[in-house]
Amino acid sequence: MPAMPVGGLVPRTENVTEHAADVVVRNARIHTGDARRPQAGALAIRNGLITAVGDDADVAPVVGPSTVVVDALGRRVVPGLNDAHLHVIRGGLNYVLELRWDGVRSLRQGLAMLREQAARTPRGQWVRVVGGWSAEQFAERRLPTPAELNEAAPDTPVFVLHLYQSAVLNRAALRAVGYTRDTPDPKGGQIVRGRGGEPNGMLLAAPSALVLYSTLAKAPTLEGEERRTSTRHFLRELNRFGLTSAIDAAGGFQSFPENYATVTELAREGLLSLRIAYHLFPQTPGQELDDLTRWVETVRPGDGDEWLRLNGAGENLTWAAADFENFAEPRPELNAYEGEFAKAVRLLTEHGWGFRLHATYDETIRRDLAVFEGLAAEGLFPAGNRWLFDHAETVSPDSLDRIAALGGSLSVQNRLSFQGEVFTRRYGAAAAAEAPPVRAMLARGLTVAAGTDATRVSSYNPWVALHWLVSGRTVGGLAIRPPENRVDRATALAMYTTAGAALTGEQDVKGVLRPGSYGDLAVLSEDYFTVPEPEIPSIESVLTVVGGRIVHAAAEYEGMDEELPPVSPGWSPVAHFGGYQPARPAHGAGARQAELLGEAVAESGLHHRWRVARGLAAEQGAPFDPCFLL
Repeated sequence: MPAMPVGGLVPRTENVTEHAADVVVRNARIHTGDARRPQAGALAIRNGLITAVGDDADVAPVVGPSTVVVDALGRRVVPGLNDAHLHVIRGGLNYVLELRWDGVRSLRQGLAMLREQAARTPRGQWVRVVGGWSAEQFAERRLPTPAELNEAAPDTPVFVLHLYQSAVLNRAALRAVGYTRDTPDPKGGQIVRGRGGEPNGMLLAAPSALVLYSTLAKAPTLEGEERRTSTRHFLRELNRFGLTSAIDAAGGFQSFPENYATVTELAREGLLSLRIAYHLFPQTPGQELDDLTRWVETVRPGDGDEWLRLNGAGENLTWAAADFENFAEPRPELNAYEGEFAKAVRLLTEHGWGFRLHATYDETIRRDLAVFEGLAAEGLFPAGNRWLFDHAETVSPDSLDRIAALGGSLSVQNRLSFQGEVFTRRYGAAAAAEAPPVRAMLARGLTVAAGTDATRVSSYNPWVALHWLVSGRTVGGLAIRPPENRVDRATALAMYTTAGAALTGEQDVKGVLRPGSYGDLAVLSEDYFTVPEPEIPSIESVLTVVGGRIVHAAAEYEGMDEELPPVSPGWSPVAHFGGYQPARPAHGAGARQAELLGEAVAESGLHHRWRVARGLAAEQGAPFDPCFLL
């Protein structure tokens, strides 16, 4: 593999072969994450591990004839990012089938992409937009209507998922899933109907998102080699943003072992470009204890290797204990679930299994903690096992104290980047300011890791999540968390590196750039520590290294990464549009003001054409200005 031409480091040919580095990064501004040496200018990687951290003089002795020397050109280098709550396994299985609106700034652009994709999508396939966006990110501040989807794609089924709240379908999609006037509303959901009782294309989570996900499950899926290709391209897309690890939180419609087979095969062949620690989630209500019993008698968390390892159960242990995160609806009142839930926790702890728990509201967290405290009184909890709460948007100070007393951890996600406006409308600005109370968590010495909960609500772009931690702003620009509940950039980065490593028991080898740690790093397009705050979401990695392998390369490093098979099928939205749509960085308030005016003018034109089409306005003739009458 060719290295960039650099001066000052000459490959050695004598007495270096045995300890020559595989990769050397130099001329860098390295944030190591190591308190003993927080900054450096160069590092070396051999056999997947960092062997030297310092300056050019420290790495020069290990530059051999085959060493790949990367000149960082003065760029910022950080430890590889670790998303502590990402649905990476499920997301990879369908990634190439999805049209991504992540990063799209206007509904007008999104509909244009949808119209273009519908024209290339073959009969029998769908156009699907599944998460990663919010109406608040659009200049228009609204969802597409069923009529707009019908106009954009008269014959191709279209499914557009919006957060945990709703989905919009066109007529072709309604026909494909078989929804008619006789279709009953599912439990916890609503099929919105027009005159005569026919479905109009809107599905509402009321409050359960099951109607949204069960409808999506009717769409065609990939099989065999195309699943492998889709997963590899999704992992490369994550590498694009500097991600080198992720903790897969499992989830609904992710069955074990069949849906895990693809990443297992890729791991066996050495083709993963992202380290994955995964969880197991019982899928069938009423059968949870049977599933958990089979699993705990088969394997133990931590078995596996540094690329693919089981990390425990969750994020549900029993379905009855799961609260919903649809902030457009009131908090759900859960029925009694403690009996079966306690049996599940007891079973896991007795077999050395840790777990993670989906818990949005403090009301749920308090009930779960009461179960844990009861087991702790018997000396059965936590028994040395790692456990954590996910989400915890409304967790109380008292609950945080109880979590700390029981040795628990937390994983927070930037769901309010995308749902902050609706949360504020329901619960008020004061509640939103503490959702979740990140600073209070950290003040108690708790391990608090960060992630996205992508892909069905939040985007998988970690820099959007880091921006949310630092700025407290949504993707629509609303400031919901005040300075006293924000964190500085270094703390936010640690939540995305060392804290995530602690959740998988890998804190000694992951999340820090020091000798003996994994050779996982990202060379950034902009300096995270100095770039203006609004531009943090625009950061990408120009070079991502995992275990000494260059898994993503762009800009001056293009072509240095591993080759992937072409996206398949060829009509894939990813093949044409790519994944996350990069935003143009704002160059000053004046430029951003002009962009906003342009978006407003475009929307005004669309609105006028809409009114003309309905007879509510006349076609524009010559412009009329009363000034010319004088």
